[in-house]
Amino acid sequence: MSMLWRVETRGPMAGLRPVLAALDAAPEPPALSWSLFEDGCETAGRLDILCDTRVAAEDLAAAYGLDAAGKMHIEPLPDEDWVALSLKGLPLVQAGRFAVYGAHAAAQLAPGSIGLEVEAGPAFGTGHHATTRGCLEALDRLEREGFRAARVLDLGAGSGVLAIAAGKLWPRSQIIATDIDRESVEETLVNAQKNGVAAQIASIEADGYAHSALDGRRFDLIFANILAGPLISLAEQSAAHLAPGGRVILAGLLDEQAAKVGEAYAQAGLTLTEMQSLDGWTILVFSA
Repeated sequence: MSMLWRVETRGPMAGLRPVLAALDAAPEPPALSWSLFEDGCETAGRLDILCDTRVAAEDLAAAYGLDAAGKMHIEPLPDEDWVALSLKGLPLVQAGRFAVYGAHAAAQLAPGSIGLEVEAGPAFGTGHHATTRGCLEALDRLEREGFRAARVLDLGAGSGVLAIAAGKLWPRSQIIATDIDRESVEETLVNAQKNGVAAQIASIEADGYAHSALDGRRFDLIFANILAGPLISLAEQSAAHLAPGGRVILAGLLDEQAAKVGEAYAQAGLTLTEMQSLDGWTILVFSA
């Protein structure tokens, strides 16, 4: 039986969020997976990290100062137990009219919700992270206000959940989903097929806007749920690829990074129309 190792740290959200940001920003994946959950209230958190060996778990805990962030525990976790734990820990997530769920939670889907079936996997984006949830809520508000998008770009799509949401919201829209990771590109295709929007979504491997499929293209809506550094470096290109009257939804930035990211997009000629904070993460919406 294959053995996995789980690192659990419980403590204040304020202490765990910087650890999560450091894990997300690591140039190479430091573990098999990691997730931050509320632990009974908004100010308390539980950070779960999955490693393939105990040595890796101990090294990671030391490298990221997990013992300083809260009460830490390392335990062995057989594969089948991890699957059960993952399913139990990933209930349906409601974000506006959207509901992100795995097959195990299909019965929780409420009437009238726009269901997005996305299983927990190697690609980022199950809706449980505040950045994904915030993007979905921003999309829901835009559509309710009368905004429509025929051409959509999901930059750094991960599992493709945002591209799929746009496809379900606007059945005639044409969407390009990009990611630098081939596994994410393939997972987006699988998820698009599962959700009945495969005909609308082209999933491609690309770093930023460096792909011939994006040359000279303008979009009515751009999602960019990545990290603060790349968001800043892509500000001018995002503005150039945004159609008149279009919107760009930015996420992946901590609250304290919002001003710097916002300044970059304002300097690129865009206008801030919405700012929302969820669990220490900011979502920004700019218009052309």
